[in-house]
Amino acid sequence: MKKELRVKKSTEFETIIKKRKSVANREFVLYWNPNDLEHMRIGLSVGKKIGNAVARNKTKRQVRMMVHELFTKEDHNDYILIVRKPYSQNDFEQNKKSLQNLYLKMKKRMEK
Repeated sequence: MKKELRVKKSTEFETIIKKRKSVANREFVLYWNPNDLEHMRIGLSVGKKIGNAVARNKTKRQVRMMVHELFTKEDHNDYILIVRKPYSQNDFEQNKKSLQNLYLKMKKRMEK
């Protein structure tokens, strides 16, 4: 994922989370906030409950791939995706389906 497509600064994370627009399920929490850019940006957070550094980095790579496949790049939103512990207990396909359902749930909520 390119640098311009990432949310990196902790102040940006705080701003997006403070807006309190979120959806969640067992594996993920997804926060969003509109931005003024031509593309979406995403920030990932994987806590230590997921496992050691190797497991967390593998999780980040997998989630980035899921986001690349599922999210539309033309969205004018910033996203924060927090990965929860049950993620590590499921396989890749289950987690991908879970993220897809969460993304659709978020889209429905945005339309309201």
